[in-house]
Amino acid sequence: MNFDLSPEEVMIRRTARDFADSAVAPGAQGRDEKSEFSFDLMKQMGELGFFGLPFAEEWGGTGAGTVSYALAVEEISRVDASLGLGFAAHVSLGCSPLYFFGTDTQKTEYLFPAIHGTYLAAFGLTEPGAGSDAGGTATFAERHDDGWVISGEKCYITNAGHAGYIVATARTARDSRRIAAFIVPRDAEGVSVTCAYNKLGMRSSETCEIHFDQVKVPADHLLGEEGKGLHQFLDILDGGRISIGALGVGVAQAALDASIAYATQRRQFGRAISEFQAVQFKIADMAVDVELARTMVLKAAWLKDQHRPYAKEAAMAKLYASEASMRAANQAVQIHGGAGYMKDYPVERYMRDAKLLEIGEGTSEIQRLVIARQLGLEGTR
Repeated sequence: MNFDLSPEEVMIRRTARDFADSAVAPGAQGRDEKSEFSFDLMKQMGELGFFGLPFAEEWGGTGAGTVSYALAVEEISRVDASLGLGFAAHVSLGCSPLYFFGTDTQKTEYLFPAIHGTYLAAFGLTEPGAGSDAGGTATFAERHDDGWVISGEKCYITNAGHAGYIVATARTARDSRRIAAFIVPRDAEGVSVTCAYNKLGMRSSETCEIHFDQVKVPADHLLGEEGKGLHQFLDILDGGRISIGALGVGVAQAALDASIAYATQRRQFGRAISEFQAVQFKIADMAVDVELARTMVLKAAWLKDQHRPYAKEAAMAKLYASEASMRAANQAVQIHGGAGYMKDYPVERYMRDAKLLEIGEGTSEIQRLVIARQLGLEGTR
């Protein structure tokens, strides 16, 4: 076994860290307080090649691989989880469906600009009545001679406000759960997007509602095969779980770093609180969580790069890293005491941001179901 990163991976991690520290970190707290999404920073990441890390050069990527992509997501999320979420959703959920299931024409028209940061890509799966049960999708696509007409609504969709296109799922038969995926241009007539959620955390990420009112799309905007949309997106979600795991590692690392810094300078009873065993044990547990989460995420990413089965490992990585980030953020607030409850310190933001990771892109409960089924266990309905 070789746990060393390649020279290229080390360089990519360093580039992402430098960008995170110099360009992202200074305004992270202010963006959170104002619920202000920064499309400018997202564009810069596209220009730096971050969006193309897991994709082949043929389609505008760098070919660096999933491990490099996970490292970059971690570094961005370490200083701003909201931006990390936008990054992960754009690449794993918005770009990947076209990369894996799109035609050459679809990739040329839509994927190239998305990878280069001209616009963002959104993934329209969740609905008011369809979340964990994605098969319950109510959005409907009716076939017409010259294409499809789509009506329905989506909720909690990341990046939709600045999207060039939305990859949306819709039923194509009213009496069955037959689902297809479509590329819907953001500026198509009948598409309306509202980004006005008042969120607990990830406040500077862009989260939107989408309404499709008799939206006409050409026949060649069907993504992959009709009726295969649900299976396609289950595959896409496997890869997306790696990026959410990396996001969780970034938040947990930030909580650990902040805790060490605060504990060494905060004094009580005549000495730094880092000298008290109770605090040392909390920090030691956080460090163990960070290391285990990172190793699990990178293993899942490596398996994906090797074109080996990785669904179980991706679910494990997402589950462990998201819950580890929540534990780390919670302990960071505790170590900071009263200061941790105030916005003067970033640990309260880490705690608010971490909670979403146990919910988004498959709840912790869904991850446990996925893992159980990968182990050959079937549940009751």
